[in-house]
Amino acid sequence: MYLIVGLGNPENKYANTRHNVGFDTINEIAKKNKIDVNRTKFEALYGQGTIGDEKVILLKPQMYMNLSGIPTKKIKDFFKIDDDKVIIIQDDIDVTLGTIKVRKNGGAGTHNGMKSIVEQLGNRKFYRIKIGIGKPEENQDLADFVLSNIEDRTLIDEAVVMATNAVEMIVEEGIDKAMNQYN
Repeated sequence: MYLIVGLGNPENKYANTRHNVGFDTINEIAKKNKIDVNRTKFEALYGQGTIGDEKVILLKPQMYMNLSGIPTKKIKDFFKIDDDKVIIIQDDIDVTLGTIKVRKNGGAGTHNGMKSIVEQLGNRKFYRIKIGIGKPEENQDLADFVLSNIEDRTLIDEAVVMATNAVEMIVEEGIDKAMNQYN
């Protein structure tokens, strides 16, 4: 069983922001694979289903980004999911706008959601898909940038579809195949 976590902030005012592309990807995966993400437990919204022949849990933490690790760990422990069956989907300013990067592991960088997950899980052995959201303009505050509404969603939406396909490839064919395809 895989745990697929999309990072974002729970309030509606954040729905169309760069920081919520993880939630957008969970919504796309859910729609494509007919999985209802409507259960609430452990301060998270989640749903169970399958991708191919593999059971999956789709998770949207319902705590703010910097606390995302708490519900992620609770669900991971409750369902006894191995570290190498956890996929985290996040926004990333260091990935080119409209593209994705697939990684086996790594650090948290400046991303507060990833910092929380690394801290709560106690390791960096989980997979991650980074969605490029562009960079702030010179002298623009990073928090203001990632929490601002996306005016033109064309490239972001294309990256969300790529991230959805990458998740499916990881689940069905393995992380190495997805890294070769998308990096």
